[in-house]
Amino acid sequence: MKRSLSLATALSLLALSAFAQPDRWQQRVKYTMNVDMNVQTNQYTGKQTVAYWNNSPDTLKRVFFHLYWNAFQPNSMMDTRSRRQGGVVLASRNGREIVDWDQRVRDRIVNLKPDEIGYQRVSALRMNGRPQKLKEHETILEVQLDKPILPRSKVTFDMDWTAQVPLQVRRSGRDNPQTSVRYTMTQWYPKLVEYDYEGWHPTPYIAREFYGVWGDYDVTIRIDKSYLLGGSGTISNANEVGFGYEAKGAKPLDPAGKRTWKFAAPNVHDFAWAADPGYKHLVRHVPNGPTINVLYKNPKASADEDRKWNEVADAAATVYPFIAKTFGPYPYKQYSFIHGGDGGMEYPNCTMISSASIGTAFHEWMHTWYQGMLGTNESEHAWMDEGFTEWASERVGDYYDSVSRRSKLPASEQAQADTAKKNHMFDDIYAGYFGLARSGREEPLTTHADQFNTNYAYSNAAYTKGGVFIEQLGYITGAAVRDRILKEYYRLWRFKHPNPNDFIRVAEKVSGLQLDWYRGFWVNTTKTIDYAVDSLWSDGGGSRVRLRNDGMVPMPLDVKITFRDGSSEWHYIPQYLQFGEKAPEPGQEGRKVYEAWKWTHPYYEINTARPLTDIRSVEIDPSRRMADVLRRNNFLEIKW
Repeated sequence: MKRSLSLATALSLLALSAFAQPDRWQQRVKYTMNVDMNVQTNQYTGKQTVAYWNNSPDTLKRVFFHLYWNAFQPNSMMDTRSRRQGGVVLASRNGREIVDWDQRVRDRIVNLKPDEIGYQRVSALRMNGRPQKLKEHETILEVQLDKPILPRSKVTFDMDWTAQVPLQVRRSGRDNPQTSVRYTMTQWYPKLVEYDYEGWHPTPYIAREFYGVWGDYDVTIRIDKSYLLGGSGTISNANEVGFGYEAKGAKPLDPAGKRTWKFAAPNVHDFAWAADPGYKHLVRHVPNGPTINVLYKNPKASADEDRKWNEVADAAATVYPFIAKTFGPYPYKQYSFIHGGDGGMEYPNCTMISSASIGTAFHEWMHTWYQGMLGTNESEHAWMDEGFTEWASERVGDYYDSVSRRSKLPASEQAQADTAKKNHMFDDIYAGYFGLARSGREEPLTTHADQFNTNYAYSNAAYTKGGVFIEQLGYITGAAVRDRILKEYYRLWRFKHPNPNDFIRVAEKVSGLQLDWYRGFWVNTTKTIDYAVDSLWSDGGGSRVRLRNDGMVPMPLDVKITFRDGSSEWHYIPQYLQFGEKAPEPGQEGRKVYEAWKWTHPYYEINTARPLTDIRSVEIDPSRRMADVLRRNNFLEIKW
């Protein structure tokens, strides 16, 4: 596969006119950065030239840049919100209050000393060589242009800035107390704010998600020569820097004082890196896939720690063919798992993870598909990133576990173990959603990521209710059709910032069903599903079953009637608003299909030719993919 050639060709076209896509334009940017890091003061100077293509039909009279690190100062919006959440009591257990802290932030920012805070200070900004007027709004820099940027034109911004790396609190920073990593450099440069069909998105850095302009990054970093770096893109001067990046037989340079690292990251919406003099570097070359880099620290020289990080590298290489087949190929040359951050956090071509957790590694890597390459505005639609990723990483983990089981179990036990695992693959996701739905704290998925009343509500909405959205979609359309939807979504909307309607339209075209109702109920409201088996009775020589809808979210129903002789029948009731039916799924051959159940009607009857005395049980949704909040009334057993 000629990956680099096809990507380069695409990029040359993008710089002129942006990707062709359904009914929408998008902006384009190219960063050229030069950074000089002082590891004694934890400060650096930066210069960047930003070429900006205004592909919109609009005249822009101002632009905005993110200054993320200004959040790491006492009384910032991030600090104030975090301390406020510490006063929100979620529950009391054993006399102890459980509060809504983000445990990583808590009240740490307010206690930072002057040499521990973070900042980014722009000293000069010129557009096409002319100085511009600047106004700082904490983590947002407003540039009031002396001349507007006309539609479908290009301008160049030249910027000088200085920054201080904050003590590690959230995502980025220095001297991480958990990992001992020196520098996690994320959200580290003045980043141009996205302007799209909805307008500008100058979202302040308060807690969570990000959104950025697609572009190319050429980044040059000068830092003490003992430091090993990893990050987005590929290293252009790998043979000079060495540290395991160089080609076989190359002789890296040994400069005095500082070493220069050059990175090139094409067609990404952010750039991140990390640096430490104690990093170890593992490399795996995946056939027909990317090079996998793993950078980690092991200060105690633990053999077990080395083994765990090698397992991360091997696991990534093992699962890539499954990921490419199921979700689409990875188009870049490399991906790096980097020890750093405060848990797990995704960036283009790399992730920062605080431990050698294979599950975390899979989750962060799958973000490459649902944020790194699709690039949804996750501030507004966090569930489309976190929920899709959570669901996808469960599937990747299941595949990896099945490969591991094949090497450990006798053949006679493998199939049984695989089936048992698949039947419970998404139990944690559903449990998280059910807890949220019953908590009284649920808010619609349309809520802005920073504006949820509680961290608890945000996490369970974005991760678990978002994950349920995808698995439950498989119940509505059929799992095989859902998988085709995801691949077509990737094909059509990669590098194009899709929104919820874009996804639903793909789902409708692939499935042949109307699905706007599903998005409306599940995303826009907090209404719940609750179906029940109401009653059974004899009807001539056969039997009738009455079903009841006690919830407010209508759904199609798979109903299984099991008989005393062990045989069974499948009955399928389409949901009125979907205007169609899914194809029978495996095991449902010969099912009986009914007229659609109108969502206004509380009862519905189905029938079987078998007498009542033959029936052992009736069950709604035996697959348990429908997120029914009261599942116990989905099953009725007759004990004769």
